[in-house]
Amino acid sequence: MTLPASTPDTVTDERWRAVASEHGIAALRHTHWLDGEPRSYEGAPGVWRAVDGRVVGAGLRADAPDAPADDVVLAPGEHLDVGRLRLKAISREGAPALRVFDPETPGRTRLRGILSFPFDEAWALPGVFRPAAAGEITVIRSVDGYEREEPAVGTVVLEVAGAPVELTVTGDPAEELSAVIADATSNVDAYRFRFLEIQAPATDGSVTVDFNQAYLPPCAFSDHYVCPLPPANNRLSVRIEAGERATAID
Repeated sequence: MTLPASTPDTVTDERWRAVASEHGIAALRHTHWLDGEPRSYEGAPGVWRAVDGRVVGAGLRADAPDAPADDVVLAPGEHLDVGRLRLKAISREGAPALRVFDPETPGRTRLRGILSFPFDEAWALPGVFRPAAAGEITVIRSVDGYEREEPAVGTVVLEVAGAPVELTVTGDPAEELSAVIADATSNVDAYRFRFLEIQAPATDGSVTVDFNQAYLPPCAFSDHYVCPLPPANNRLSVRIEAGERATAID
């Protein structure tokens, strides 16, 4: 397995492998949403259709001699490697799609690193988790305009640069919380939004929001992901100069 040029030292080897390996995040070349009609799709050998929530491929042997001769059935999360391609099934609220990971996609071959702001412990801020009321719903909108409703998890209340902030979070409060954030560096010195994981709150609700842990979403590496966008109250007016900020492309 050949990786693109080494990333800056501020990014861990594990993170770099997840992004830049042959079938890593940056290798996604296509996402094809399927229906019941068998069709050819760009970059994918054979013909593909959706059957009972699964991704079904046929005719792969003609287009790819090393592929299985019989139909291929992939449940969401499963994949098939054909040559250097990885064909992976995903599902969004029951709608299946076929993803094509190609090590030769320019998003991977031109990637030279992940740029980060300098680490600054001052960006590790105290906050308090407030669970959502029973039955409360949140609307999550993705970059492709798709919207879905989910039970609300809650907010994390903290102060950032002297201003009160309530971050909408998702996840499991017993394990880990997540937030999608944008700030005054977005589309200026950083990608338009970033992801942030927050450790599970203590029994009194206290948490530490460490913006040094902010990282680029998959759609920073490929336009074919469908990442969630930051909700309105997660779009901060201050500059968060911490965490990953942009890709380095040659």
